[in-house]
Amino acid sequence: MGKFLKPLVFLLALIPFAVLLARVVFNELGPDPAQELAKETGEWALRFLLITLTLTPLQRLSGTATFTRQRRMLGLFALFYATVHFLVWVAFLLGFRWFAILEELVERPYITVGFSAYLILLALGITSPKVMVRRLGRNWKRLHRLVYLAGALGIVHLLWILRTDIGEALMYGLILAVLLGYRFYYSRSRKTP
Repeated sequence: MGKFLKPLVFLLALIPFAVLLARVVFNELGPDPAQELAKETGEWALRFLLITLTLTPLQRLSGTATFTRQRRMLGLFALFYATVHFLVWVAFLLGFRWFAILEELVERPYITVGFSAYLILLALGITSPKVMVRRLGRNWKRLHRLVYLAGALGIVHLLWILRTDIGEALMYGLILAVLLGYRFYYSRSRKTP
């Protein structure tokens, strides 16, 4: 089962993308397809980020490394969906008007927040290969702790976009808060003699 787990997780992680492509092909994205596509890809990026953050606590609680072996790949899927989200925004909502992109980044705080989260994920993705882990040494761990900041920024970005129907964003925020709480508790308990 071990050797089949990674390809299985990979295929499962592609299902949301395949479903979105099918919805595009069959014109099932509603009256504002670009907006719906941006929303869905952004939420999938956030979901994969939270799934990735859940794997270390699951590994510690279960005592098996099966979960953490999938962490890098699922983190890269968070980056993948975030990249698709960014490209949908640039292509369909702004029409590749680069000055408009800069203007949006400066004038709309929710976009600045979302773009900041994306830049963090991009930096984490670039530094995820083993060669970069070795090259960065201890700094790699420091850099990769920013994943929690990326998650918080992503949730703030979503809250700002949704404005009224914020139940889902609050649920994501609660999950992130629990994961941060666990991380804090775990690090404190290891320091206690």
